Amino acid sequence: MTTRLAAAALPQIASRASVPNYRRDALSPGIFHFGVGNFHRAHQAVYLDALFNLGEGHDWAIVGSGVRAADEAMREKLKAQDWLTTVVEQEADGSSARVTGAMIDYIRPGDAAAILDKLADPAIRIVSLTITEGGYFIDAATQQFNPADPEIAYDAAHIEAPKTAFGLILAGLMRRRAAGIEPFTVMSCDNIPHNGRVTRDAVAGLARLFDPDLARWVEDNVAFPNGMVDRITPATGERERKILADDFGIEDGWPVFCETFKQWVLEDNFPAGRPALEKVGVQFVPDVSPYELMKIRILNGGHATIAYPAGLMDIHFVHEAMEEPLVRDFLTKVEQEEIIPVVPPVPDTDLDSYHALCQRRFSNPKIGDTVRRLALDGSNRQPKFILPSVADRLKAGAPITGLALVGALWCRYCYGTTDSGAVIEPNDPSWDRLTHEAKRARENPAAWLEMADIHGDVGRDSRYVEAFSHALKTLWQVGTRETLERYLAGRL
Repeated sequence: MTTRLAAAALPQIASRASVPNYRRDALSPGIFHFGVGNFHRAHQAVYLDALFNLGEGHDWAIVGSGVRAADEAMREKLKAQDWLTTVVEQEADGSSARVTGAMIDYIRPGDAAAILDKLADPAIRIVSLTITEGGYFIDAATQQFNPADPEIAYDAAHIEAPKTAFGLILAGLMRRRAAGIEPFTVMSCDNIPHNGRVTRDAVAGLARLFDPDLARWVEDNVAFPNGMVDRITPATGERERKILADDFGIEDGWPVFCETFKQWVLEDNFPAGRPALEKVGVQFVPDVSPYELMKIRILNGGHATIAYPAGLMDIHFVHEAMEEPLVRDFLTKVEQEEIIPVVPPVPDTDLDSYHALCQRRFSNPKIGDTVRRLALDGSNRQPKFILPSVADRLKAGAPITGLALVGALWCRYCYGTTDSGAVIEPNDPSWDRLTHEAKRARENPAAWLEMADIHGDVGRDSRYVEAFSHALKTLWQVGTRETLERYLAGRL
């Protein structure tokens, strides 16, 4: 028999899962969060829940919201269970469940008035975001904020009732400025390089469209700490709900499944104050850059390296991809020979050991992470996770055979069929465009690299054009399996 998750059911659930040991009715909000998705609930919310369980930081509870219509479904599920979430941590040798209660409210997405009222509340001292890599209005080629985006242009013309997270943040800051209230700190928790700087550029860049003085005030007075976040957190489906019900007897409308590993490295730049997260494992450092570059190049670059060959070979789960020797050995060779050599040193970290840790995490059979999730949104992820390593190697005059093959595998995947002929359903916001260009590239590989907004200068470098073209032609001639075999044997 299962128990439906709710505050009143926590005493009954406590025999099956860890539950909050603090009084949730004694919590007060200190953080407003945009984007209450799986990663946020498996990461930031878990750290805060752990801190609250220590009896500390009870004035740092979360109020959530979103900016997409789809966020309303999440809100309804969480509202029905008193904003509680079941987090299931899974490893090969066992699983555990905990109910977290760090979020105490969730303002309806699209209710700009209510969101702005909360952002103007002096009690809110941090505004955080997990809006995905593609949500920052970044031009892929320049990696700079794109002020010409229609959504940004709309907010600039309607700042009294904006629609984007950045418009709402800016409007909230404007209210606080007018009222003489200290600005909140804006903390990105998304997996993008220099996420604090990128967020600052978006908020100030929006302001610059209609009030240059406001933009300067934002840059001079609002803190945007950079941070590196990490935890593998797959999407939730019926599989996860059933496991939770069968193994723990809990009925949760939107549980979160994740690995036990988690990491959060933050620059300690919070003028308005912050919770004492160092007591629950967050690492505060003067400069997060070495950590985030390591993670983005080795872990996220590794995900991109295995996603497309596995997808083309009809492999469903990530751990199954790691069980395929060709995919696993491809990952190892590309990482050791082409990615790790262009990753700068990281304090107190051995890069080879970090890579080995990543491989163990990818191989976790319990996590149920899918190849399709790793392959999602390549048009935003390739310029962040793969192409910078290519650019560094080209600058150094170093070989790029493996990384060019990673790019060719992505192109081949975007053609829309696997090697067996199975249809690949759309898996990118720009899928129609990518499919069109991938079909052109079958006869003329360089056509793929003409997408300058994605490939930038790398796509115009003759060395990369040659290596990419050869890899793509080989994929079409002999298929993914044989191409990997040739690469691993040094014959590509």
